Amino acid sequence: MILGTLTATPYLVLGAILFSAGMFGLLTRRNPLVMFMCVELMLNAVNLTFVALARELDDLGGQVAVFFVLVVAAAEVVVGLAIIVSIFRRRPSATADDLSLLKG
Repeated sequence: MILGTLTATPYLVLGAILFSAGMFGLLTRRNPLVMFMCVELMLNAVNLTFVALARELDDLGGQVAVFFVLVVAAAEVVVGLAIIVSIFRRRPSATADDLSLLKG
């Protein structure tokens, strides 16, 4: 296979697999940190899809969208990790069901 003739299909399939793995992990795990990592995996799968389609369609719109998704993901990391750290300080073995601990 010549490298220049590679289509977006393998990247889209990989993005779908990564997104599915992230969704499965988000729905089945109860640890807030693992759930947070699954959301990040899903965001990166969407970024891969945007870049693959932007390259396939010769449009920079997908890459601009990836830039904004990365900015939002960085803000999510800051806020999300602060919440997760505050939960684990109060209860080291916390699950997602223990979010009522933050009421106060």
